[in-house]
Amino acid sequence: MSFLAPGIILSTSRAVASRRIASTMSTAATASGPVAETITKKLTEAFSPLHLEVRNESHMHNVPANSETHFKVIIASAEFDTPKCKTPLARHRAVNAVLAEEVASDGPVHALSIVAKTPAQWENMVQEGGVDAIGPSPNCRGGDGSLPKKR
Repeated sequence: MSFLAPGIILSTSRAVASRRIASTMSTAATASGPVAETITKKLTEAFSPLHLEVRNESHMHNVPANSETHFKVIIASAEFDTPKCKTPLARHRAVNAVLAEEVASDGPVHALSIVAKTPAQWENMVQEGGVDAIGPSPNCRGGDGSLPKKR
């Protein structure tokens, strides 16, 4: 675990960040490559999240080793309590808008899974132990075969 700045932790342990609650902002990234770092930076600047986890799930897909193409973002922010972000779809749109360059057709991110919660929803998940229920996305089922094979 390394400390990036006060209150921001970069960790390979999902449990470290998952157990923090609304009073502290936590950030966990299961990978620290340049794309994951860009995603973390942009979402932190846009949403000032109380929790942010960026998981690189590329290893579960038909891509070369050390790729940064498939991500899961778990984010909780007071920004999601605003009228423009009340629904889950609106929250997803807000996250996608911030990451527009990364998720563009010529961008580095091929797939983005988003779990976006209000502070109250996040607090409830933490108290009920539901945070640990946010598992990885499903493994790749083969894709269309257009990507190079894993080595």
